Amino acid sequence: MKAAVLPDRGVVRVLGDDARSFLHGLVSADILTLNPGVARFCALLSPQGKIIADFIAVEAPVERGGGFFLDVPHALAATLIEKLNLYKLRSRVIVEDPSQTLGVLVAWGGNGTTTHGLCYGDPRLPALGLRVIVPPHLAAAAAADLGATLVDASEYEAHRIALGIPRGGVDFSYGDAFPHETDMDQLGGVDFTKGCYVGQEVVSRMEHRGITRTRVVPVRYDGAAPAAGVAVTAGERQIGTMGSTAAGHGLALLRLDRAADALSRGETLLAGGVAIRPVKPDWARFAIPGESKAAE
Repeated sequence: MKAAVLPDRGVVRVLGDDARSFLHGLVSADILTLNPGVARFCALLSPQGKIIADFIAVEAPVERGGGFFLDVPHALAATLIEKLNLYKLRSRVIVEDPSQTLGVLVAWGGNGTTTHGLCYGDPRLPALGLRVIVPPHLAAAAAADLGATLVDASEYEAHRIALGIPRGGVDFSYGDAFPHETDMDQLGGVDFTKGCYVGQEVVSRMEHRGITRTRVVPVRYDGAAPAAGVAVTAGERQIGTMGSTAAGHGLALLRLDRAADALSRGETLLAGGVAIRPVKPDWARFAIPGESKAAE
């Protein structure tokens, strides 16, 4: 089992008598049925349905002070706090930023638990492992509890990429992507049966009309990795943008129909001159251009 401290993750805490109903009315996942130790992947969206911030929400047990901890990209913690306070109005809610005293540890490749920090399974995919919100000085102790060896965060990044799980800021741009485009609908990040939340109308319409034309798609490549942010082309036409890469695995934001058409014509998809091949991970329920399997 391996563990790594994730320097790109921050923590936001929401507590108070109305914290549960407050969050439930704003985010894309069901918070009403959330129990301590169980996490939900969710996002705060704009009224137009685009992702302002995605995060993992977990409820703390009463003995740990209760409330909800949001495991969020560190760069977005201040933005998320600002937006939550904007919506707070008269709700009995306190929104805090404990990122100076708390960090996020991730452990994968085994099972375990720890009393050092708040431990929960990654709700997106079991293979992503466990996460622990913990003071940085206790990260090594938490890893030892879990029976895990501490490694560099780049090893977890390679694990995430190999599983085909998108990361905001590199595989898609915040403020410019819908949940379906980032595969949140595939990874448990959107509850299509809950009531209203900010941006719900647009997201629901995309789901029921099946109009998702662009998605982050896992890809494979040989040799040198294409740079993140370069255009993905087929012939002379741009059909997407390359995202993160590691050890022959990558992610690309692709226009699905254009990629499928190009592959059906026998054209090669290129990212900065590097040939890439879309692959289908086990968790995907949508059609991948070419429909090759991730196990290939």
